[in-house]
Amino acid sequence: MIESSKKQRLIELVRKRGIIRSTDVAAAGLPREYLSRMAKSGELIREKYGLYHLPDYEPNEHQSLIDVSQSIRKGVICLLSALRFYDLTTQNPFEVWVAVENKSYLPKIDYPPVRVVYFSGAAFSFGVNLHDIGGVRVRIFNEAKTVVDCFKYRNKIGLEVALEALREGWQQKRFRIDEINEYAEICRVKNVMRPYLEALVTHD
Repeated sequence: MIESSKKQRLIELVRKRGIIRSTDVAAAGLPREYLSRMAKSGELIREKYGLYHLPDYEPNEHQSLIDVSQSIRKGVICLLSALRFYDLTTQNPFEVWVAVENKSYLPKIDYPPVRVVYFSGAAFSFGVNLHDIGGVRVRIFNEAKTVVDCFKYRNKIGLEVALEALREGWQQKRFRIDEINEYAEICRVKNVMRPYLEALVTHD
């Protein structure tokens, strides 16, 4: 039997998060079996990978960022996923790129696909913005930090992607050169970026 008060709490939780897992329900102090019972009655819809949502649910275009942020709470959305969020790339990654601090514990995530990149020190803690996405606070590196990270991890994502992000960000006035230089110093790619920044300013 489902208690009406707990059922209402669960519905409110699902409505707030959009999509929910059994671990989220347990963390909220609610019985996990309510999910399957409410799915059988049609009050919830069961998606693949054990994800549940309300029948009137309309997915947020950034739902995968929300899901990963709720699973890896100290992680920061980075690189290709951050570029996509800021519309600074033509790439459309199927994985969510997330930065975590070295030696951090990582929970098992069945969905969505995740690409983890390990950061340390100031490279992890600087340049983090909080964005409200569907009522959830999502940590994402800002535009300047993301562009610098792309140069640092150019072997992973490709130099052309980094250059595209740099050009687009500059043309859209998303950052200043001094911001780029500050993060480039922190991430130790100042010498790598110097010729590209000089060319950018010269041709502006």
